[in-house]
Amino acid sequence: MSRPACNVLILLLFTPLLTAANPPPSSLALGTALYFDTNLSLHRNISCADCHAPGVAFVDPRSNNTGRAVSSGTVPAQLGRRHTPTLSYIGINPGFGPRADRVLRGGFFYDGRATTLAEQAQGPLFSPLEMGISKSLLKTRLAENENYLSQIRALLGPEPWTQDALVALVSDSLAVFQRSAMFQPFDSKFDRYLRGESKLTPLEEQGRVLFFSTLVNCNSCHMLERGREETFSDYTFHNIGVPTNPLLSHLQQPDLGLGEHPNVTDAAQRGKFKVPTLRNVAVTAPYMHNGVFKELRTVMAFYNKFILVDPINPETGQPWRPPEVPQNISQDLLRQGQPLNPERMDAIIAFLRTLTDARYEHLLDPSGKN
Repeated sequence: MSRPACNVLILLLFTPLLTAANPPPSSLALGTALYFDTNLSLHRNISCADCHAPGVAFVDPRSNNTGRAVSSGTVPAQLGRRHTPTLSYIGINPGFGPRADRVLRGGFFYDGRATTLAEQAQGPLFSPLEMGISKSLLKTRLAENENYLSQIRALLGPEPWTQDALVALVSDSLAVFQRSAMFQPFDSKFDRYLRGESKLTPLEEQGRVLFFSTLVNCNSCHMLERGREETFSDYTFHNIGVPTNPLLSHLQQPDLGLGEHPNVTDAAQRGKFKVPTLRNVAVTAPYMHNGVFKELRTVMAFYNKFILVDPINPETGQPWRPPEVPQNISQDLLRQGQPLNPERMDAIIAFLRTLTDARYEHLLDPSGKN
């Protein structure tokens, strides 16, 4: 099946989710079309949906020689710097800034450099490593599509339109689409459990109790306390000493994370990355900002090493590689809680699997490793 046909099928499948939200702004239809349009890339070969595919929890399913640790853009030979994150529940992500306790949180991208979701949408469009289009070429490509022109007239009025007005409309419309129920349905087994529509297995229940307890340290960072609309991230930034990824040999410099935010000059922020949502985590491997881990169990073993000082990565059978940024590691936070034995790991993984949206449950690994 060709990509356009696939995209039409995806839209038909998800139409109930789109219309189930609150009455959408008039730009939802435009944002939906733009998200799937390959003509918005320099070489007309990728769309937003290629790197953030709706059928696989908004991650990139395409294979490359990094094991999907990072993605290629409109120029297939050019690889990005960071793992493509899921867009699941992206509409709930807060804007960048300090909390009441002055701790930085929020923003978009791993380093929070985009303050709003609309600003984030512009990043991939104009990045030469991603869609690679220019603002002037965007205007030209929009003008090729009569459906776009009619929608733009309805939203902006008659021509002429300034280039900046069109960029703002495109990014705002993409943000409206990403806030729709398609991206945040809250229909996982855990959500159904909260509504009394489903029961957890004994192993899942054990994992739920562990996750929300002080025995382990999961919810110190993976809780926003939104009640039944929990996204399992507090959107703060931490350096947890993520190992370098040997498959990313094209990178010449360490990734400084929050230290690369244009408005952050404090050297103590280098190496910190935004805490990701755990929604759909069991079907969105690989993990960490550089895609270095393939399995959830490896992630847990990595956290365990700060308590047990275990030198071996179970995924490779080799010692853990050195951290990208050895300074500013949150040692005190990482040493809280009790170590995870294999049984507790099984239980927590079982619980994390319940955070999978209903339409992705068929993607869950039958072995239970993820």
